[in-house]
Amino acid sequence: MTEQARREQAETDASAWLARLSGEHVVEQDGHAFEAWLAADPENRPAYERALAPWHEFEIRAETVLEELTALDRRRAMRARSRWSGWMAGGGVAVAAAAALVILPPSLREAPAQTYQTARAQHQKIKLADGSTIDMDAETRLTVRISGGRRQVALANGQAIFNVIHDPSRPFTVEAAGREIRDVGTQFEVRDRQDGLTVTVAQGRVEVRPGASGSGQTYLLTPGERLAIGQGGAEAVRLVDPQETFSWRSGRLVYRNQPLQDVVADLNREFAQQIDIGDPALARIPITGVIVLDDPHAVATRLSLMLPVKAVPSAQGLTLIRK
Repeated sequence: MTEQARREQAETDASAWLARLSGEHVVEQDGHAFEAWLAADPENRPAYERALAPWHEFEIRAETVLEELTALDRRRAMRARSRWSGWMAGGGVAVAAAAALVILPPSLREAPAQTYQTARAQHQKIKLADGSTIDMDAETRLTVRISGGRRQVALANGQAIFNVIHDPSRPFTVEAAGREIRDVGTQFEVRDRQDGLTVTVAQGRVEVRPGASGSGQTYLLTPGERLAIGQGGAEAVRLVDPQETFSWRSGRLVYRNQPLQDVVADLNREFAQQIDIGDPALARIPITGVIVLDDPHAVATRLSLMLPVKAVPSAQGLTLIRK
């Protein structure tokens, strides 16, 4: 294929991708296929950016245009000399406004902020208008705001995995624990719990920097890296297996030398029936292993095989005591 033919093919494919990602039935596989297409040929990314340019130009001017149309409508209404001229003025503005709404793709229209919350033992998958998805763990609360120029998530507390349709012209940011996590890639997890904030990257890159009122360093994380920020402010980056971190989506929790008290805290978010630790000394015992989240009694039995503990019935559910 000649160089000219490659460029023409990239332009054609870019238009097709723009239409596909602006549709109402975008799924996670579309995002992966899109990223693969971008990486397949150096011509593809600039071709897609050129295809996006007219929409972004409209986004920049849309609010001003609509304000001017509204103001014009008011002035015409005030100066109306006849029903006919008044009808024509109002009709002209309505047609122009309707045209503006038709031109703007569904995925780029500004929508009001939406808040999502999961209860104990509940998970939820959210599909955003741009095709990105969010997997929410139990006891998680977040707010999503998508506008023409940016995509913002505020994580009040909890844990979520973000699969982002990358768009350099519309940043995707997550605010959590006084930090701003900015997507420079496609898949990452943010966890904000009582023990601190962690950001784990599976694909692409993620920038973590202090929020407007926060402090600390700026980090650029790559696949397999996790930034942990403790409640005391200590910051550390280490290598991890992201699939272990994300395993809660498939009903498993993976631990490497984690204290029992942290494990129980996680379990109590996943089950309605609660587990407590009867002996404070047991809380510090480290655990390494995989816990399947099928049933609290079965989980307690597995813990008794891994640790010197046993489970007894309690008012809330189960209590772990020393064997």
